[in-house]
Amino acid sequence: MRRYAMDGRRSAGAGAVIGVAVMAAVDEIVFHQILGWHHFYDRSTPSVALLSDGLLHAAELLALVGGFFWYADLRRRRVLAPRAAWGGFLLGAGAFQLFDGIIDHKVLRLHQIRYGVHLLPYDVVWNVAGGVLLLAGAVLTWRARSARNR
Repeated sequence: MRRYAMDGRRSAGAGAVIGVAVMAAVDEIVFHQILGWHHFYDRSTPSVALLSDGLLHAAELLALVGGFFWYADLRRRRVLAPRAAWGGFLLGAGAFQLFDGIIDHKVLRLHQIRYGVHLLPYDVVWNVAGGVLLLAGAVLTWRARSARNR
């Protein structure tokens, strides 16, 4: 039987794309649609805000499909490194969360987490959650790499 070398880098990449897409979906579904706290772009008319949510949803769906095709291809070729893929997933989810919390919320001011409330607790929880996901992904990816190098 032929042995296949695990491809940790590509596995982590596929996981990261899926992680970004899943976190974007969670943000869009929970905060934009269910709670109605904000839209992707809140600095215009309600129609533009709704359009921006639709574009975000389309991009997240394309990333999710693309990430799963990449993941399935790695699995089909028997080079998927599951631990690296999970590490990449957490890295992608955390990176999305931090990018959204810092760049979208504070630098570009596309939207805030919620309006009409004191933002500091929301910002802290949002960004700490992203940091925890990023750190967990980094640890898992590092462990996957260390296990492959033994």
